[in-house]
Amino acid sequence: MKHGGLSHRIAIGVVPLVMAWLMRAWFVTCRVTEHGGEHRPRIEASGNPAIALFWHYSLVYVFYYLRRYSAAVLVSASEDGDYIAELAHHLDFETVRGSRNRGGLSALRGLIRVMRSGKHAGIVADGSQGPPRILQAGAVMLASQTGAPIVPMAWSASRCLVFSSWDRTAIPLPFSRISFFFGEPLFVPPNLDAEGIEQYRITIEHALNTLYEEAWREQGKEAH
Repeated sequence: MKHGGLSHRIAIGVVPLVMAWLMRAWFVTCRVTEHGGEHRPRIEASGNPAIALFWHYSLVYVFYYLRRYSAAVLVSASEDGDYIAELAHHLDFETVRGSRNRGGLSALRGLIRVMRSGKHAGIVADGSQGPPRILQAGAVMLASQTGAPIVPMAWSASRCLVFSSWDRTAIPLPFSRISFFFGEPLFVPPNLDAEGIEQYRITIEHALNTLYEEAWREQGKEAH
């Protein structure tokens, strides 16, 4: 399908709309238990919007779960990103997209601008192409520049559909039991050099993977 062609534009107009409708009809049948609510006071006490950080496998349900918040989500400038951006719009998110030429720097500046208006930010921790469950540095840089807390998130489900994609994208099945985990907020100091960014990247990646493992243990599984 040619990017920008008529068939692409039609698909972009139809597929995300149908998917958003199906998500609302599908996920309302699930029973959800939230974990980590005790971290909310620290998040709110920071006085800043938060950065929601989650692995790519979990994107579909995280979008649905966080739709109640005023937030902007970072979406890649790729063709696949076109679909994700439209889906996000149908779930009432603002989107920030990187330039195809300037990439991550443009997206980072866009997120800083949006967060200064008071909106939370949502970032896929392992990016649009992976490797899976390896944290990219963008969220660390954003937290360092804004003072916003990073809030790790993960979910697990008793039954889910898993795709054979690079991240093994998962979608909870109707009537499944879902456990949604908020991790302890993580703060990154300002003015970090490259070594400092890498140290925090490793620390936050470990925290997110620990939360992921905890979430799936709730279902008696090691992974999704």
